[in-house]
Amino acid sequence: MSALPTPLPELANNHRPDATDTRPQARFESLNVGQLDTLLAVEQRAYTHPWTRGNFIDAMASGYETQLLMGGDHLLGYFVAMMGVDEVHLLNLTVNPDYQRQGWARVLLEALALWSRGRAAQWLWLEVRASNQRAQDIYLTHGFHRVGERKRYYPAENGQREDAVVMSLAL
Repeated sequence: MSALPTPLPELANNHRPDATDTRPQARFESLNVGQLDTLLAVEQRAYTHPWTRGNFIDAMASGYETQLLMGGDHLLGYFVAMMGVDEVHLLNLTVNPDYQRQGWARVLLEALALWSRGRAAQWLWLEVRASNQRAQDIYLTHGFHRVGERKRYYPAENGQREDAVVMSLAL
């Protein structure tokens, strides 16, 4: 069972709705197998090297936290996180390309931090592609710090490999 309440109004709304607010009302749901096709369609649009159905099934089977951020019937984004002894490792955080640059990454990160603190985690850790400066900027704005890099961590085009930037956030 998720520690995230549904809906999560203090995180899902960046400001008070008014007549000009066109963003959908948001809520969090745990991922289930019936939603995988929708999630995989977003994953494949968002990345050149997307996670596979098997990656998500393995994450759910392993008990990783797999939360969807829904706006009505639309998938706004999601995260997958793994709990360690006193830390959480963010494995995947994705905002649907149709809803990027609307503040949903911040909502997802705040929900992840809330869930992590509820599990008494002291740290959040993640890797991000060295070429993904936009994501790095979001993480830095959210309080993460660059703490290292992993050489040739990610698959890249033409059989190449790409470095990862390792980032952490003290909770």
